[in-house]
Formats: sequence, structure tokens, C-alpha cells
Amino acid sequence: MAPPEPERGLKSVVWQKIKATVFDDCKKEDEWKIMLLDEFTTKLLASCCKMTDLLAEGITVVENIYKTREPVRQMKALYFISPTSKSVDCLLRDFPSKSESKYKAAYIYFTDFCPDSLFNKIKSSCSKSIRRCKEINISFIPHESRVYTLDVPDAFYYCYSPDPSNAHGKDAVMEAMAEQIVTVCASLDENPGVRYKSKPLDNASKLAQLVEKKLENYYKTDEKSLIKGKTHSQLIIIDRGFDPVSTVLHELTFQAMAYDLLPIENDTYKYKTDGKEKEAILEEDDDLWVRIRHRHIAVVLEEIPKLMKEISSTKKATEGKPSLSALAQLMKKMPHFRKQITKDLALGTDAEGQKVKDSMRVLLPVLLGKNHDNYDKIRAILLYIFSNNGTTEENLDRLIQNVKIEDESDMIRNWSYLGVPIVPPSPQGKPSRKDRSAEETFQLSRWTPYIKDILEDAIDNRLDSKEWPYCSQCPAVWNGSGAISARQKPRTNYLEDRKNGSTLIVFVIGGITYSEMRCAYEVSQAHKSCGVIIGSTHILTPRKLLDDIKMLNKSKDKVSIIKDE
Repeated sequence: MAPPEPERGLKSVVWQKIKATVFDDCKKEDEWKIMLLDEFTTKLLASCCKMTDLLAEGITVVENIYKTREPVRQMKALYFISPTSKSVDCLLRDFPSKSESKYKAAYIYFTDFCPDSLFNKIKSSCSKSIRRCKEINISFIPHESRVYTLDVPDAFYYCYSPDPSNAHGKDAVMEAMAEQIVTVCASLDENPGVRYKSKPLDNASKLAQLVEKKLENYYKTDEKSLIKGKTHSQLIIIDRGFDPVSTVLHELTFQAMAYDLLPIENDTYKYKTDGKEKEAILEEDDDLWVRIRHRHIAVVLEEIPKLMKEISSTKKATEGKPSLSALAQLMKKMPHFRKQITKDLALGTDAEGQKVKDSMRVLLPVLLGKNHDNYDKIRAILLYIFSNNGTTEENLDRLIQNVKIEDESDMIRNWSYLGVPIVPPSPQGKPSRKDRSAEETFQLSRWTPYIKDILEDAIDNRLDSKEWPYCSQCPAVWNGSGAISARQKPRTNYLEDRKNGSTLIVFVIGGITYSEMRCAYEVSQAHKSCGVIIGSTHILTPRKLLDDIKMLNKSKDKVSIIKDE
């Protein structure tokens, strides 16, 4: 399958599949329906369609399945829900008996596999009211045209907490994630070769094996009932600790910087202008946002006057669209110290490429300054530690005491649970990076997320097969060795043939950053015939990640991630 179209990409793929498997399946001319959604499917639909799209499909009203509702017995109801006990119990309460049913009939569509226990519960309780009951295999959120999430932020705790009592929870989370990842592949009509980062943890290996097995099972029983061979695409699974720098660095491209510094919730930024509170919704339907989101802040600030004139002249300035002037003014509040950190600590070299001899001398003025909060100081300390591949206990204790962050010290120490060297320093060197000195960039934005190296090497078939092994089944074209049968084409032509229309799917366990998301677009643009789709359990911001890191060595009583059995 060719890479998704760049305009709406993954969102369009998901919406077209929902139309075909849900709305077209139960459509009848001139018949209106009520639609019932749970928390997950509400997010799913909101990510890929508007209410006008639903109206066009015959949906007259959308309701929350969890809330108390008035009966509308003359209308049929379409239930688009997750296969959980909570959602199924709400469904059953709508049909206690034929005479007391809330709706005329039910069309039920589950996001993914429905356990037999729940299916039998529905069958025994209200089978006479059900017109359809299907699994459509879309259990992820298409966040952007090239970005998806599983919407399971709690998976971070279960995958990286050292608490042995969480073993059962971790197994359940891994199973659930594997099921969801398979639905990503299925939506793209791909049966990819699955590979993973082998060290330093085994989460990626375990998840890759689960996904491989579930892909095999899925394509034996897919919608067409045909066994699907491996396609010319690959899925790469990585543990979050593979690139700690990109998670705490102060990024200077517009989208990453905005989400780092501004109080943006659910992709909505609230601000005041002329005494009135307004909202800027940062979404791909806004061409202007798509145009500027990956640009450097210096370029955005320079272009704002021109962009504002352009909007005014074409009369596209409407309520709900991003206010460039409001966002730009807040961007200017960026503290000077962030420039120092970005310049020196992340790369370990200055703008001329000279090695920073005493990174502590760069760090101390930042730590001792009175204008920076603890989160920013901790991010600076972490960059110092990452740049040295770890530090001594004595050095770390001194830093924590001098900066007076004893209560937050777990935000630093707990990185070790992600396989990142903290104390003692790692004897192994840091992974070698590509030389990007010739690439045009701003002096203060010289850091390139490690994921970009991985994406480019994967497309060019340069990933080391020992460091990035495949699961048992993979097509010869993706075997990582470059060995080709005598009956096949020469290697160069064969690789070009493989790239034509292939998809590279990436999954990071424990969150991805906005800068890593940007890399998926950059690499897709540079390699036109191989589209990159990147995803994770959730999208992280530095502050939220540090809060999650801090909690890793604490007990967790309640879990929202594990699916009810």
C-alpha cells in the first residue's frame, strides 16, 4: 500500500475505514440513527471527522454511553464502543427487556477483539434487539496525518516500574498494546516485518514477539478471509530510553516549543485579547498551523506579519483558528538560559564543533540562577548527565543538594529504570550519530532527535541486524543482511523496488516527543516512496514525563489502562 496522502494521511485512512465498516454497513436510505460512544471512541471520532460528517452518514445525535439518557424508542441506535465490561454493561442497561428498551434496535461495532465472556453476555441478555455485532479493528487514535497514539499513558508506569507486584499488570498492558498495534497495521493494510531495539531492556523484544504472533493470527482471519503474506513494509518497536535527550531538551521549532511552554490542553490554547477569552485550536484542518508547526521559532516570528496580512486578504481569519500574534508574544518569554543548554550540553560541542571541555561550568550558572523553576533545573542536570553517559553518586548528590531539589531527585535517579545510565557512568560509549554538520540549521537548534537516524537507516536498510533483530517472520527484502537470492534482482534495484510504496511504522513504548513527530514528516518528505507513520502509547511533554519518571518507584493502586476481562 502506498503511504497515506500527506493532506490528512492517517486520519483520512481511519475515517474511510470507519465509513466502510460502520456507516455503510448499517446504512439505510432516509433512516436516522442515534450514535453511542464511550471515552475512547469519542476521542477516535473527534480525531478524524466533524459532526457534519456524521450528519451526512445519517447520525442525528451523538450520546455518551456512560451518561443517563432519555429513551427514544422509535429510533435505532449505533453503538461504537471499546470491548470493555464498562461499555458493555452500559449497552445492556439500554435493553433490559423488549418492552423497556431505550431504542428500537442496536447496531454494535467494537473497536477491536471482543472477549467471548462479553460477547456471550450480550447474546444472553439482548440478542433479539441486535441487528449487527462486529469488530472493526481500529483501536488507536490518528493524532496527525503521520502520527498515532494508543491513548494509554499509564502503560509507561507498568512497562518501566521496578515493582515486581506489577508483573500481572504489565503482561496485561503488553497484550492490550499488541492488539492495538495490530489494528494500526490492519488499517494501513500492512503485514510488516517486525523488528525491535534489542538493548538495554527487553520490553521492545516482548512486545515485538506479541505483535508478530497477533499479526499472523489476524491475517489468517481478516475481513477478506485470506492469508496475507508479509508486505514490503516494516514495523520497528523501541523502548523510550533510546533517546533521553530529545525528551528534556528545550526545542525551538514551533509546535514542540508551544506544547513545552504553553498551557495547551487537548490541542487547545486559551488566551485573552481585548479582555475577552478566546481559543486557538491547533489542528491539521487549519492549513496555517500545518504550514508553520515544524518551522523554527525565529522563522515563524519573522513571517508572522506576512502571514497575518495573507490571512486578512483571503478572509480566512475565523474564530477558533490559532492567533499567531498571541502565540508569538508568549514565545518571546523564552528564558535566555535555554539557549545555553541547547548550545552546549546536548551535543557536547559548541557551534564550531569544538568539544565542551567543562560542561559543569556551563551548567552551574543555570542551576544557581533564581529565575528558573525546579523542572528547568532538573532538565539541565539531566542533559549534563546524558552528555556524560552517567555520573558518580558523589557528583549527583552534590548537584541535588546545591540546587535544593531533594524532593524531586527521583526525577533524575529513576531514569535508570528506562535503561539510561545515571549512576554509575556507563562504560559503553553513546551510540554514534550521523554527521549533520553540513545540514542547514540554526546555531541553537543543532540537536537532531536520534529517531531521525533510525528512520533513515531503516529505509536505506542500514540498521545493524544484531542491534535491531527481526522476529521470526520477515520478507527477504527486510532481512537486514542485504543478502539476495541469485534469482532476485541486483541489490540496488531490489532496494529501489522495495522502497516503492512501502511504509515504515514506528512504535515507541512510553511516549514520543513533538520533535520526534516532526522527524516522521521530514524523512517522509525526503524519501517520497517510503512513508513514515510514527506512534506511541501517548504524546509526552517534558514536564509530564518528569512527573511520570518520579512515580516509577512508587506503588500504583488504581489502573485505568488494563482492559476489563
